[in-house]
Amino acid sequence: MKSLPYILLIGISTLVACSGNQQTTFPRYADFPETKVLKAQVADLDTILLRYPFRVAVRDGIAVVMDLHNMDHFLHAFTYPGWKHLASFGKRGEGPMEMLSADNIQFNSLDSLWAIDANKMEITRWKISPATGSAERVEEIKLDKKLVRSLDFHTMESGFFIPDYMGEFRYWQVDDNGKPVKSIGEIPSETIDENTVRPALAQAWRSFMDYNPDNGILAMATQLGEVFEIFNLKENTHKVLYGPEGEPQYKAAQDGSGIPTGIMGFSDIKVTSKYIYAVFQGIRFEDKIAAIKQGKEPENGAKYIYVFDLEGNPVRRYELDQRINSIDINEDTNTIVATEAKSDDPILEFKI
Repeated sequence: MKSLPYILLIGISTLVACSGNQQTTFPRYADFPETKVLKAQVADLDTILLRYPFRVAVRDGIAVVMDLHNMDHFLHAFTYPGWKHLASFGKRGEGPMEMLSADNIQFNSLDSLWAIDANKMEITRWKISPATGSAERVEEIKLDKKLVRSLDFHTMESGFFIPDYMGEFRYWQVDDNGKPVKSIGEIPSETIDENTVRPALAQAWRSFMDYNPDNGILAMATQLGEVFEIFNLKENTHKVLYGPEGEPQYKAAQDGSGIPTGIMGFSDIKVTSKYIYAVFQGIRFEDKIAAIKQGKEPENGAKYIYVFDLEGNPVRRYELDQRINSIDINEDTNTIVATEAKSDDPILEFKI
């Protein structure tokens, strides 16, 4: 449980450096008008089956946790707020009804819990029954081969949004059958030029996304560096914002591969009716390497949640007393549910 999540390392060994003249094309945010310290409350789980909980989503009195390293099942359903275990599902394996990986989840309702399996190139839908304490797999969608190793997604009105991992576009609109129907945008790098290797660029710019159909806001945030984007699909606008650490950084190695040299950036993003919440790490790779050389456990997880309005203006920064991986936001109860970066207290809650 002390190891880093495997998805943080995907593609890093194949990165190659891109070159170009440094220019400032996109606006920067430098600070937040307000900083508020939040103290965690540990959720009292009735099970210790979680090994590395990476995603959490809460709907209709049910919390679903996605576990990266569980030996048997990737997904676990609990009552909320009681945290009584209901069911474990998404069995690990190579069989027709099993999953090779769980890379993200989308929880819309009790009969619409979606999960993406990058290794199988498949999105599945599950129905959760609190009455019987079960989860039933009711739909599976095979993704088109154009959607190379899709690590993230979000449901939309008729299909899915999926980031482009080949570097030609920013994301795809995909229909209900897993077929790409429209490509949108491009990676907003300020150093891109004709020599840039597109797949390597896409791996460096691997981003997390969230979408709110009520206001039409699709937001993306980079796993490396500090860049986030706002697509207003109702007004057909696109805004790119760079933080102080700028875009994802990497350099060439002697064998032609590459390694990241900047920071671990965002690890989750959520769009509500009023705000965009982005979970931010800011841990430098050089500090991780130095800790490992000294025989110490390197820092892992995010200590900040950045809050922006829907136009991208900084509103508030939450400073956490525990490092986390992901969040679920309930603005009606002013509650954040989070997965913890260490195994001792896997689920935390913060009052905002």
